[in-house]
Amino acid sequence: MNGPYVIGIDFGTLSGRIVVIDPADGREVSSVTVEYPHGVMDRYLPSGKALPPEFALQDPEDYLKVLQAIPEVLKEAGVSRESIAGLGVDFTACTMLPVDEEGRPLCQLAEFKDEPHAYVKLWKHHGAKSEADEINRLAKERNESWLQIYGGAVSPEWMLPKILETLRNVPEVYEKTCRFTEAGDWISRLLTGKETHSAVFAGYKGLWNAETGYPGNEFMKELDVRLDGIVGTKLFPRISGMDEIAGTINEEGSALTGLPAGIKVSLPVIDAHTAMPAVNIVSSGSMALILGTSACHLIHSGQCFPVPGISGYVKDGVVPGLYTYEAGQAASGDIFDWFVHNGIPASYEEYAKARGIGIHKLLREKAMRLSPGESGLIALDWLNGNRSVLSNAKLSGMILGMTLQTKPEEIYRAWIEATAFGTRMILEQFEENGLAVRSITAAGGIAKKDEMLMQIYADVTGKEISVSGAAEATALGSAIYAATAAGIYPSLTDAAAAMSAKIVRTYRPDEVNRKIYDRLYGEYKTLHDYFGRGGNDVMMRLREMKPQVL
Repeated sequence: MNGPYVIGIDFGTLSGRIVVIDPADGREVSSVTVEYPHGVMDRYLPSGKALPPEFALQDPEDYLKVLQAIPEVLKEAGVSRESIAGLGVDFTACTMLPVDEEGRPLCQLAEFKDEPHAYVKLWKHHGAKSEADEINRLAKERNESWLQIYGGAVSPEWMLPKILETLRNVPEVYEKTCRFTEAGDWISRLLTGKETHSAVFAGYKGLWNAETGYPGNEFMKELDVRLDGIVGTKLFPRISGMDEIAGTINEEGSALTGLPAGIKVSLPVIDAHTAMPAVNIVSSGSMALILGTSACHLIHSGQCFPVPGISGYVKDGVVPGLYTYEAGQAASGDIFDWFVHNGIPASYEEYAKARGIGIHKLLREKAMRLSPGESGLIALDWLNGNRSVLSNAKLSGMILGMTLQTKPEEIYRAWIEATAFGTRMILEQFEENGLAVRSITAAGGIAKKDEMLMQIYADVTGKEISVSGAAEATALGSAIYAATAAGIYPSLTDAAAAMSAKIVRTYRPDEVNRKIYDRLYGEYKTLHDYFGRGGNDVMMRLREMKPQVL
């Protein structure tokens, strides 16, 4: 097989996926998934040291296992390493790590191997809630203009709250840190030997924008005097736009990956965002719905205006020349997995095992027989807080209407409906603020596998939803960026037109179900506003009580 070919690597929450793609048509030649040996560390460090509540850490050594698997996927594909023209990477965000002058993670230093704040803080690390509150309060007091870019609130999942959390808890880690870096940018540095910081990460998760840069030094000093001068030192001052590339693989990158030096590497992109070119959303008006452990809702526009409650917008954030607006739900697939692991009776598990099927499939079979509203249940999908449109990580989930007759499949369906209602809240927020959503394309494993869920989403939103056939949409998107960086196509738009995945199914709203869901959505909004907009802050009071009684 002569090529050329490109490689896309998707660094997800629990594993990394490598795909070899034929850039002529986007065909996947080969793929491999590498599980992270340490997974998500939310209870203990590798040494056995216990972690505080709300922590979600990773070991950067796990990411190297993914890069070292590249020869395996090339062998499986029957593709020579010399035929690879470009490599692209996407990563979860904000997934941040502190590194020294040489780019070495501090957790690899003997003095910090038992220090949680020296490890990677994964995107869903929620230990910085009080720091995010402080940033939001000060930004509002100072009337900082950049705050409206992020819907009026900074998330504890983002870069600055996590940095401040480190400074406040372990100042010696902060002092030792040469650079706080996104894991995606760190991978680029390993591959190329060149330190670059992508505008996608800095813009959506780092409070940077092309017009004004990072928040000013006066804001930083007032937040904490020890942050004086952080921009230009611990935060790299130069941000690279999507019209640039990260560089080329150097000798160290070659030794790590088995690829020849000189291969072009595109700038890393946030994982969900790479799915947009993979489903050929490169113009205004179409929304990408990326469904995984969490959910991301993305739409392009040629215009720049604030949208309250969203995660932010960045010019050239995905496609050069366009603003890409991001909103999202902090949990979707995670909720379903949580319920399966914590709320299913042994009789269901035994029945599923006897039939040789998974518990998710059994629950779907049973839940599909239910009509909308039949269970009498309604839930709030905030088991990992609310990212959009309330921007409050201190909220928690709830389910209302249970009786002694309530069945597991009814609860399972109620959680699915709750995530659909959360998506409708985001859609309405977009549209009420000038972002018309003409069409929706969904991607991700859930979108392809779960017909019941997708029909519920169509019924709840009242919109047609197309499903992309991409087996690994984010990894394919990274390969599309790689093909552009390698010069195989003159632009991302051209690459997406040739390489994007085809639509495999379209779900249309059932009008009878839609009308019932309109009524249920009204109840959801009532609960949403009562518990999320100050009517009753019981969820936050309960969360504050929890560490006090441990």
